[in-house]
Amino acid sequence: MNEAPKLLLAHHLKTLKLPTVLREYDKVAQQCAAEGLDHVQFLARLVELELIDRERRMIERRIKAAKFPAVKSLDSFDFKAIPSLNKMQVLELARCEWIERRENVIALGPSGTGKTHVALGLGLAACQKGLAVGFTTAAALVHELMEARDQRRLLRLQKQLVSHKLLIIDELGFVPLSKTGAELLFELISQRYERGATLITSNLPFDEWTETFGSERLTGALLDRLTHHVSILEMNGDSYRLGQSRAHKARVAADAQH
Repeated sequence: MNEAPKLLLAHHLKTLKLPTVLREYDKVAQQCAAEGLDHVQFLARLVELELIDRERRMIERRIKAAKFPAVKSLDSFDFKAIPSLNKMQVLELARCEWIERRENVIALGPSGTGKTHVALGLGLAACQKGLAVGFTTAAALVHELMEARDQRRLLRLQKQLVSHKLLIIDELGFVPLSKTGAELLFELISQRYERGATLITSNLPFDEWTETFGSERLTGALLDRLTHHVSILEMNGDSYRLGQSRAHKARVAADAQH
């Protein structure tokens, strides 16, 4: 049998970047012949395989580019262990419409409540929807921003970070930030405001964020931007609601006066 047409076909398919068609066409042709399917059905089946494979490769590339510390899905999250977390709210967020709307999510609660797992699960869902995701810890992000500033490539890094459809900043509040670090982080969040979605996890309720940022004015301005369009995931019950701790302190003060 003359091999020339096969070699030519292989060359064309490589040029067109259709590796799945190249790998599968022979097998699919035999299946379709056995099933009595015509050339259009054969072609449709082959093209569908290419599309499925292309989507899988795209998701793998997105996951790799996101730099997740581990790949975790929401399927493996134990919602029963954290009764304060609204499961329906998380599953709604996994549809990723909030990312398209450039809104924010803040997961609040003490260490060990699964904030990072939920963040990774939502990040994975975004990758599966074909969205560009970036994952970092607050400390690593601030270090990266300060290093870029010192090396005069801050604008380039900021542009790159703003381009993510979803930026996940994990563990905000674990380490107090320097004045410069806090200002750089604020600047980045301001640049992303209404231009991209940001997901932040923190072990501190909002009224303790000043301890991390070192300035009430900066913390207030940051929270204004973050909470303008926000979904708050409470991983430790009501005490982590926005304003809840302030109300509690006011009640304690009022009780003390009686």
